[in-house]
Amino acid sequence: MRVFIICSKAFYKDIEPIKEKLENMGHKVELPNSYYEKDAEKKSWELGEQEHTNFKQKMFRMSRERIKEVDAVLALNFDKNEKKNYIGGSTFLELYEAFMENKKIYLYNEIPEGILYDEISGFSPIIINGNLDLVK
Repeated sequence: MRVFIICSKAFYKDIEPIKEKLENMGHKVELPNSYYEKDAEKKSWELGEQEHTNFKQKMFRMSRERIKEVDAVLALNFDKNEKKNYIGGSTFLELYEAFMENKKIYLYNEIPEGILYDEISGFSPIIINGNLDLVK
């Protein structure tokens, strides 16, 4: 199965062992859009607001196309800044795209409490609580 890992940039440091385990299980793993260019967003800000807007638009469109090509998304939702199981705006949009494309949606941890709880819950994600064996 082709699995697209999606998450906050704050969690990029956690991706490699998860990627390796999924690949050892036979999955093909796609990494977040800016995983290999971690400073790309910062650089876009340095070039001005319009360049940052252009960068974000490019990332949103890229995610949409990449989601069409995979079988599932796996959202890594760890704790961030004292927010349990954090899912940021871009990850939420990717979850929505996956839902609209009828892709399997896996959450690494429980749905975070907060204003988006109902919406994320409506996507019927498969909560794996860190057990990658449930990605199938």
